Amino acid sequence: MKHLLGTLVICVLFCGSLARAGEAFDRYFADQTLRIDYHHAGDAEKETVSLDRLYAYGTWAGSLVNLIDKLDYGAYRHALTDAESGAPIYARGFDSYFKEYQSTATAKEGTWKTFHETAIVPLPKAKAVFSLEKRAPEGHMVEVFRVTIDPADVAIIRNEGADPTVRVVKSLDNGDPHTHADIAVVGEGYTVAEEAKFRRDLERFTKVFFASEPCKSHKARFNVYGILKPSAQSGIDEPRHGSFRATAVGATFNSMGSERYILTEENQALRDIARHVPYDALYIMVNHHRYGGGGIYNFYCTFTADNQWSEYLMVHEFGHSFFGLADEYYTSAVAYEDYYATGYEPAEPNITAESDRAKLKWKHLVAPETEIPTPWEKSDYDAMDMAWQETRRALNDRVAGLRRSGAPEAEVKAAEAEYDRRDREHAEKMYAYLSASERAGEVGAFEGAGYASTGLYRPMVDCIMFTKAQRAFCKVCAEAMTRVIEWYAQ
Repeated sequence: MKHLLGTLVICVLFCGSLARAGEAFDRYFADQTLRIDYHHAGDAEKETVSLDRLYAYGTWAGSLVNLIDKLDYGAYRHALTDAESGAPIYARGFDSYFKEYQSTATAKEGTWKTFHETAIVPLPKAKAVFSLEKRAPEGHMVEVFRVTIDPADVAIIRNEGADPTVRVVKSLDNGDPHTHADIAVVGEGYTVAEEAKFRRDLERFTKVFFASEPCKSHKARFNVYGILKPSAQSGIDEPRHGSFRATAVGATFNSMGSERYILTEENQALRDIARHVPYDALYIMVNHHRYGGGGIYNFYCTFTADNQWSEYLMVHEFGHSFFGLADEYYTSAVAYEDYYATGYEPAEPNITAESDRAKLKWKHLVAPETEIPTPWEKSDYDAMDMAWQETRRALNDRVAGLRRSGAPEAEVKAAEAEYDRRDREHAEKMYAYLSASERAGEVGAFEGAGYASTGLYRPMVDCIMFTKAQRAFCKVCAEAMTRVIEWYAQ
């Protein structure tokens, strides 16, 4: 009886808390989405922001309860304050293409570049101050830009009609978007004739997403929508191959000079398509057979649908874009230089610059007898993987050269098949090697993470965020992912 009474008291308190939070939403917001488009420009040292357009439409996809982001991930944050009282009413952390550009050699040389970005927020009922904040190396946020938004402004573009060429498919429907995590999967590089393929790919990858933990246990907390605006041509741009396609959102390989990195700079086109459904997170599912993808926290992620590693790519990249996880690998070439500032703690939950047990983010998962930093077979791993990186580059260069020179298709296909075979063999070899580690299954602080061989640590020897043959997230990543799911879906 006492247990029952205690449970009832907890339920009353919890429900009361939700009701008060819901009252806060009703006080400040209408149940609509406000899309704030702006231009973000600069180089490695300087940046400016200018407002583009405002749109009001649909319903608000996000929580009515969790309005102020407490996860504290991301290099930037969108924030709203009530103009009259100054009260904070909404905030959400994110990363961006511009932030990644700032870490490149081109940006450090002073080349100024402009990116189009979007903030998706609930529509305020009264005037509100929108601000863009940037995380300082020490961890606190500094305001970069602010503007007062009047929801009565006649310049706000309201409830545009649906694009008749856009198809919407409900792949998983669990109900109210306010109480679920809503994922929009935008098809890229699918022609009108390939709509059936888009639908098959969507169904396949929805199953993949919920095949492993922690998403498997939380499937009922998600909605998944597919959105297709057919492209004029199949596939996407491959600049190193001299191949370009007219597609719906302009996704391209070789983003920031990295051969496998797929992003788009056509943010407005992407958001115009995505607006047809309520969404908390964006996938771009690319109709292509080559290995490629990318993921930026609370921005979007990409993956190719027809590669031997597509299932891994889909899960790994969403680890970045929705769950805020960092890359744990460090041997593969990337476009960034010193992505994480030396001497400062990364915001992501699965890597750390700390080698002090008492300061580890995941210290509650570390056994008392585990040594910190945790020794592992790093030198052997590095030698094997670095040798493969050299081989991989040579194989990719050969394929690119054949494509550019107009070699016979059979010769190109044979070169691609050789690359795929050797890539699979190496990945499985490294997976087996790490699985046999003396530290396999142990949580500690393993040096090598976040594109840095030294100075940064990951929680376990292997994880989906570390190697691509791995089938599971590590314990620390899974715990962090669960926190995000619970934040979006009450």
